[in-house]
Amino acid sequence: MWRAVVRSAVVGAVLCVASAVLPGRVAVAAPDVPSYAFADDVRSAPATTGTTGAARLEPGATYRSSLRAEDKAYYRLELDGMSDVYVSVTAIPRAGAALSAGDGISVSVQDADSVTCSSDSVTVGTAVSPQPLTAWGARELLPGKGLCRKAGTYYVVVERTGTGTGSGTGTGTGSGSGEEDTDLSDGRTWDLELAPVSEAPLAKAAATRVPEVWDSSTPTPPVDEPVSVRGGAGFAEAAAVEQGVRSDEIVPGQTLFYKVPVDWGQQLSATVDLGSAQKNSGYAVDALEMTLYNPVRASVKDTGIGYGGSQKSASLPPVPPVGYANRYAPTDPTKSLRFAGSYYLVVHLAAQVADRFGEGPYGLTLRVRLGGSVQAGPGYARQSVPRGFFDVGAPDPVPSGGGSLAGADASGDGASGGDPAMKAVAVGGIGTGSVLLMVFGVWTLTARRRAAQMRVNAQNPTA
Repeated sequence: MWRAVVRSAVVGAVLCVASAVLPGRVAVAAPDVPSYAFADDVRSAPATTGTTGAARLEPGATYRSSLRAEDKAYYRLELDGMSDVYVSVTAIPRAGAALSAGDGISVSVQDADSVTCSSDSVTVGTAVSPQPLTAWGARELLPGKGLCRKAGTYYVVVERTGTGTGSGTGTGTGSGSGEEDTDLSDGRTWDLELAPVSEAPLAKAAATRVPEVWDSSTPTPPVDEPVSVRGGAGFAEAAAVEQGVRSDEIVPGQTLFYKVPVDWGQQLSATVDLGSAQKNSGYAVDALEMTLYNPVRASVKDTGIGYGGSQKSASLPPVPPVGYANRYAPTDPTKSLRFAGSYYLVVHLAAQVADRFGEGPYGLTLRVRLGGSVQAGPGYARQSVPRGFFDVGAPDPVPSGGGSLAGADASGDGASGGDPAMKAVAVGGIGTGSVLLMVFGVWTLTARRRAAQMRVNAQNPTA
């Protein structure tokens, strides 16, 4: 009887887990049709072609929008006079789109008087391979900078650059939640992901002098045994990796995202190795690109390689340690290394590789090293938005194989990570354990009561 109860409890718990997981799972695109994964909690922010009626962006939230080739898109910010605010914009051209080297996006932040606080732009480059393109804008309160310091209304302005229309055969990009725009089927309209972040002021003034001396020697890449990991399909699903060696696979046209926790005073270096192809047919220029982004998704540094079918390796140029005072540097990459937090390594394999060397997949090895020494943070006056955004926090547990849980389960974010389905499985597993403990507890208690009753009956046969 009790075995039947236990079996029923286990089956019921498993069914509960299944019912929690299956409806929420999102279909994954075939490997040869890479897609961009938006955040699960992404909000809609319809673009307007002018400031009137522009959708408001709240720091800490992530938004989905779209941009037509011939339009500017406007979004609104309501800012105080104390915080620095950063807005990254990722544009996703259609898979298979016909692009020119100069096609891309520009992003600027402007005040209510049309004064430009900052601007940035990015293009697809000579590989003309459709891929996520990320640019950013900011309202920064820097000493000696008199513009854009007042509280009030500001605007994020996004527009397409280049002469190409970006038309193509792709019909969809998002694999995350959020409704698809209905006007994207012609390929001329690009999806947008916008991520505003607010950085709090310091509790007390800090040094503004940028360190002039740092270790600029080329570090030796780690040679540990590779641990398997699966790169994410967007910033929100970036696979969490730490110092060490990770192995992955990539197909032509695909972009993979990884995130590395980098604390104050640490110095990140990375190398990417592309495995050999099964056939050798000519040469592909700008075949593989790796870009380093800081926590607010501003580009820090990039590297790229051509490919002739045999294995190739590319390393990021040395960059300075992360420090708050780096924001006062005149140029990048030092200027971009101003925060602790999650830094992103974004790897793209050009679509043209398939034409010469086959559809793949191709072996990918990522080697990450963290130099320098951890230092105390600058001391913010309050929490930034989102909370803890510029903190590294406690590292994930490390499995016996030497890699992080991201590599162990290939989910990209630990045992359950950022995958809602895996989180449901984890919760369901905990629920199953609780049910079993309760059943076994009742079973044990009943057995003990029966044994005690038998002893009483044996001592009192007439009872």
